[in-house]
Amino acid sequence: MDGNGGSEAFPAAAGCGCADSCSQATATDDAALALSGGAAALCGGVADQDGARLIDEIRALEVEKSALAARQARLTVAFEQLQRRQQCHLGIPADRLGAGIGAQIALARGESPAKGNRLVGLAKALVTEMPHTLAAVETGQLNEWRATLLVRETASLSAADRSSVDEELVPDTGTLTGAGDRAVVAAARAAAYRRDPRSVTQRAAHAATERHVSLRPAPDTMCYLTALLPVSAGVAVHAALTRHADTLRSGGDERARGQIMADDLVEWTTGTPGGITGIEIQLIMTDRTLFQGDSEPARIPGYGVVPAGWARDALTQTQGPGKGRGRDGAKARAQDQGNGARTTGGGTTGGDTTPGGTNPGSDALNVWVRRLYTAPGTGELVAMDSRARLFPAPLRRFIQARDDTCRTPYCDAPIRHHDHIVPWHNGGTTSLENAAGLCEACNHTKETPGWSVKPRPGPARADRLRHTIELRTPTGHSYHSTAPPLPGTSQPEHLARAS
Repeated sequence: MDGNGGSEAFPAAAGCGCADSCSQATATDDAALALSGGAAALCGGVADQDGARLIDEIRALEVEKSALAARQARLTVAFEQLQRRQQCHLGIPADRLGAGIGAQIALARGESPAKGNRLVGLAKALVTEMPHTLAAVETGQLNEWRATLLVRETASLSAADRSSVDEELVPDTGTLTGAGDRAVVAAARAAAYRRDPRSVTQRAAHAATERHVSLRPAPDTMCYLTALLPVSAGVAVHAALTRHADTLRSGGDERARGQIMADDLVEWTTGTPGGITGIEIQLIMTDRTLFQGDSEPARIPGYGVVPAGWARDALTQTQGPGKGRGRDGAKARAQDQGNGARTTGGGTTGGDTTPGGTNPGSDALNVWVRRLYTAPGTGELVAMDSRARLFPAPLRRFIQARDDTCRTPYCDAPIRHHDHIVPWHNGGTTSLENAAGLCEACNHTKETPGWSVKPRPGPARADRLRHTIELRTPTGHSYHSTAPPLPGTSQPEHLARAS
């Protein structure tokens, strides 16, 4: 994603903080020319080159990648210092200085805001506290990832101790020559512990406060449920699962140990075999997929696209994998999506159904079919308005179904805030057109001085883009975010675009 020219110019040599050119810029320009020359050589045909030359060029490109990463770090620090000065002149409180800088770096590099903040921290550590490591990256002796490992493992040290570790482990001494990731981490940890064992111990104690559970998609309608736990708790959970799995296996259970452990984890956590409880998962599919066996994929908010056949089976199974009762085991009810739902030219992404038969007292699922009406051609959900300041529940469901994840470009975080694009106190309406689903961090960044967001209406025709917002950063760069397509609609040319 490229941005248009901002109002501020970056210093040519970020390492020295000056606005004049220096040898750093010349070296980077030469590197860019070398890269373009290499690309031109490849166009002549790989078959014309021998293996040794190819390996030489691959190594040369790796060195250039590291040099460009070092250049990005210097530019990042220069930009961070510039933004802090500007924010200070605007009277922003000291505890808020630096807000939004990581988000701007993230947009420029096509990364999530969380990754942008980490990139800023990495750059500051390399430029200000670890000059030997930065020099090694510039010369290709160390790649960006292994420099990141060194920065991470020395994060608990003071600036002086970190610089001392940097001097000890500089690749010029041969300490890290030929070392892999684990060897780099081990060397950094040992050096850090020698200098400040107390801070390393305190870091371990603090790590327990960061325990959490996360979920991320995996291939083939699977997912990774990850728990970051203190080692004693993690070992205890794993031992309990293993012990119970071994007991069942010895009793004749034909499932593999890993399968039993996974099934037990779900049942012990949810209290239900298979994990299906009264939680609403918001499975979105077309009426054709649900009732006519169409192959159009469905979507689960927070997970992503799932195959049509799997989605239909999910609605008709009442127990865990391989234990479904078939279509007669599910009870379906139809519910309109609030009073604001209406048809537009006959284009829909849902339909009606009638309750299926169930036996009293059975454990059949209650499957609700909520109809979401869309405009033909674009698949854009039909708006519904509210006079309230807070978004009512039906409208929040609309926003969740339309946006799926945070609307900031490159941010895939779950939606936590249903935000007024034009603030309510500035006359913004509580409507679908003026709403955007954002994560908590992006919503706070949007309120930082210099940032602005506005709806970007398309032409009044059937093939116009879906709901689009324009995000403008303090440097004047603008980025556009278009709502993802619902099942049954065509993929847009660009999910997120900058002009």
